[in-house]
Parts: sequence; structure tokens; C-alpha cells
Amino acid sequence: MEKRRRSMRALVAVSLLAAMLPSSQAAYGGGSGGMAPDYYKTSCPGLLSFVREEVTRKKNETVVTIPAVLRLFFHDCFVNGCDASVLIASPNNDAEKNSEDDDSLAGDGYDTVNRVKARVEKECPGVVSCSDILALAARDVVNLADGPYWTVELGRRDGLVSKASDVEGKLPGPDMKVKELTAIFKNGGLSQWDMVVLSGAHTVGFAHCTRFYKRLYNFNSTHKTDPSFNQAYAQQLMEACPHNVSATIAVNMDPVSPIKFDNEYYTNLVNGLGLFTSDQVLYTDNASQKMVQEFSANQTKFFEAFTESMIKLGRVGVKTGNSGDIRRDCTAFNH
Repeated sequence: MEKRRRSMRALVAVSLLAAMLPSSQAAYGGGSGGMAPDYYKTSCPGLLSFVREEVTRKKNETVVTIPAVLRLFFHDCFVNGCDASVLIASPNNDAEKNSEDDDSLAGDGYDTVNRVKARVEKECPGVVSCSDILALAARDVVNLADGPYWTVELGRRDGLVSKASDVEGKLPGPDMKVKELTAIFKNGGLSQWDMVVLSGAHTVGFAHCTRFYKRLYNFNSTHKTDPSFNQAYAQQLMEACPHNVSATIAVNMDPVSPIKFDNEYYTNLVNGLGLFTSDQVLYTDNASQKMVQEFSANQTKFFEAFTESMIKLGRVGVKTGNSGDIRRDCTAFNH
């Protein structure tokens, strides 16, 4: 799941067929902090349809929408909770989205949320938060990529603060090991299990060569290339990402089925096809290897786990009641 406002259409030539909503949904175990799936039942009864229609329209324009929205949701929730603070555009360039870690978020993710917000404001002005729109859009892009469908808890308020300085140290990095990754997730009340499950989102999307360049050409004093790489895959990556490669060049995170949400990510790890160190270590570390093997062997189990972990992620640091507000424009505070 990387440069904002830079179109990646040339990287992905195949379009996805919109998937039909499955008849069964992930079990819903109750709301959190005043949230509930039917929060907008009377105030904006058509909300789910409005979001789905706009997300589908955007996805049909570019499949980059899928990883872009999903990654945007992750980055938002990991920094001060799921409060749409990542969407704020500061005239001083000091908001979350201006941080080094968020600078690589694809513009298609922001554009999707803004389009949905415009539609929702037309239908139900001043009612639905940007944070709820982002949570719904994240669910819909996964499902539209042939992934699972789950019930999204609603009732979040939008955050009142967005600072670039708050981002450092809050997000998983491409060079992290299992212990470091687990600690990042633990900060949000998520477990190592959730970390392995949510890492499966890397089954869609792309990454710039600069994010894994060291693994290819300067791994350590003993090995130029990370020995955990499948050798043939490493060679392919070197051809796509040669020495002194441009910072704009990117490759698919999943070399097998890059625009389909499936369990191929875990099979790739078993076969040495993890792109980041933070991907491949999930298989090479005994603490998480069994989970990788289980998800590789059973897509249904992965889908069930992913829906549960996404619901948990959606509860991280939510603002409800007077702790936030409903933005009229997702990119700006009301005050």
C-alpha cells in the first residue's frame, strides 16, 4: 500500500469488476464508545448507498483507489485515533498529511473521501463525520476488490487537532521486525495477532523502490541482498528498481494478484516474496510464522480474522459526543 497527488494509473492497467455485496456479514459484537451500525438510521438513511456509489465510481476510474483508501484509514487510526485528522490540509503545511510518513499517501485516497463527503453533504448536510465516511470507504474498497464485507460501527466525531509532529513513531515502518511492529500495534490496543492480520492488507497496492532499496542492494555487511528474498523475485525487483532509481518508480506489493484482495500475501511470504522487511519477517520469525501459514492455507480464516481486526482498528481512539465535531469540509476544521 505510496507519492500523493501523483497518478499511478500507468502502473496498473487492469480494472476490477465491482463485486456484489455478499449476503452474510461479519458478526457484530456491539458498539464501542456510543458507536452503532445504525447510528445514522434516521438522520441519513441512505448513507451506505451514497458511500458505496461514490467509492465504486472512483474505483472504476482507477484501481489505485483500493489501496489508497485502505492505507489512508490505517494511517489515520494509528495517529491519535480514527478521527479523520489525516485529511486536514494546513496552509502552513504542518498537518499530519505533511509528515514524512504520510507524504507518500496516494492522492486518490483523499479524493475518494472528498467526493463521498460532497455527495453526503448534498443529501444529509452537517450530519455525517469524515471519520465515519473514511471507515465505510475502507470497508467498501476491500469488498470491491473481492475481499470480505463487514458491518462498520458508526458515530465517530472528527478530530480537532492535526499535527505533523504527532506522526513520528506511530506508524509501522518497512524495515521493522516483529517486536517493533507488535509494539506499534500495542500502542493502539491491538495485538500481535491483529498486526499479522492487518498486514494482509498488503495484498493490494504498490510501494516505491526507495522503500525497500536497502534490502536489494545494501542489506548488511555480509549480504548485499537480503537472503530471505526469493532469488528470482529479487532479480525481478532489481530490474524494476535499478541503482539510482527514480523516487517515483513503484512496484506492486503483491506480485501475484496485486489488485485482488485475497490471502496471496501470506503465500508470498512463505515463498520469499515479501516486499518489505516488515512483511517477510512475519514468516521468518517463529512468533508469527504459524499465523502466516494458517492464513496462507485458509483464505476464509484470513477474511474472518481481517473483518474482526478492522472492527477493532476502527475503535482506536475514536472521538464521540463533545470530544469532536462534524466537519463541513473534510480538509478543514470548522473553526
